[in-house]
Amino acid sequence: MAEEIKSLDDLAAVASGEAQAAVAAPREPVRDELGRSYATGKRKDAVARVWIKPGSGKVTVNGQEMNAYFARPVLQLIVRQPFGIAGVEGEFDVVATVKGGGLSGQAGAVKHGVSKALQLYNPELRAALKAAGFLTRDSRVVERKKFGKRKARRSFQFSKR
Repeated sequence: MAEEIKSLDDLAAVASGEAQAAVAAPREPVRDELGRSYATGKRKDAVARVWIKPGSGKVTVNGQEMNAYFARPVLQLIVRQPFGIAGVEGEFDVVATVKGGGLSGQAGAVKHGVSKALQLYNPELRAALKAAGFLTRDSRVVERKKFGKRKARRSFQFSKR
């Protein structure tokens, strides 16, 4: 180090300066040899493996078109949200394989995976996706059933007689 450290305050200043330099380092795009970015998305019990690459905006889920796999418009909207937030609608093709959970959880898992993959493909999109909360895994899952209860919290009906 070129600076001379004489007190703990000097040491703290140098350490914080190095930490800031490490945080401010620009992120590098993460792509494979085919120009794709990969990420895993999760929601409830669903796990989605997602690959994105530049293209025309075609989304394939488990070998089917998104419109066929996610028949409800609400689920299609959920899957498309990250592109709208990042401002790259119609610029990327998505190939996803999803396992577990129901359709709603699977749509959330694909959305999470697409968000992470977009951020890996182009690190400049990270701020917008993070501000929208798309990079955070939604940790809400179904509560387990307890013994002595009819469901997780619902008790059996009380009978006085």
